[in-house]
Amino acid sequence: MNWGIAAKPKIPDYFPREKESRKVREFKRREEEILESSLLLFKTHGEDKITVEMIADSVGIGKGTIYKHFNSKSDIYIRLLENYELDLKALLETEDFSDPESLWRSYFGFRMGDPEQAILFGRLEDKLAKDSQYQQAIKNIHEVRSANMEILANLVDQRIASGKLEQVPAYFHLSASWALVHGALALHQSDYFQNYIEDKESFFEF
Repeated sequence: MNWGIAAKPKIPDYFPREKESRKVREFKRREEEILESSLLLFKTHGEDKITVEMIADSVGIGKGTIYKHFNSKSDIYIRLLENYELDLKALLETEDFSDPESLWRSYFGFRMGDPEQAILFGRLEDKLAKDSQYQQAIKNIHEVRSANMEILANLVDQRIASGKLEQVPAYFHLSASWALVHGALALHQSDYFQNYIEDKESFFEF
């Protein structure tokens, strides 16, 4: 029997899903802010001097919120390293292989465009590699790096076939390129060469 009382309207099913979607987006946005702030703090002050509380303060959130995203500062290290390799992978996969010189410049630009970051990431990887807790995470990062090196190896093989590079195994050329990058980064850290290299920006572009 209808007593004249309006039935309670049924909330469409899509509202809870929409609310959850916004929540997920907010979670991801905050996580990116944590990573960006952490990276800036690590580069500016050194990772050993930065605490989780300092990261939280820089983002404007509570310390406990950090732990909703990362179990420890080392977990932040891992995510930064993962993102770095994935960003390089995305760059290499979108570059035009018909212009090998452009792809090669993009690779060196990526590796040397931010020397402080590259030096930091090398240091973080060395630390994590010594911690048995992160062996699988480091292995995953190395798998992405190996995929990146495979893309570059294909490029090297093309240039060898065209006579533009010496006919030796591709990893010879890739290892030399890796050494070149790390040598340039070592110069960046050297007090002597900091004074010797007058135009540092042009040097790293070179």
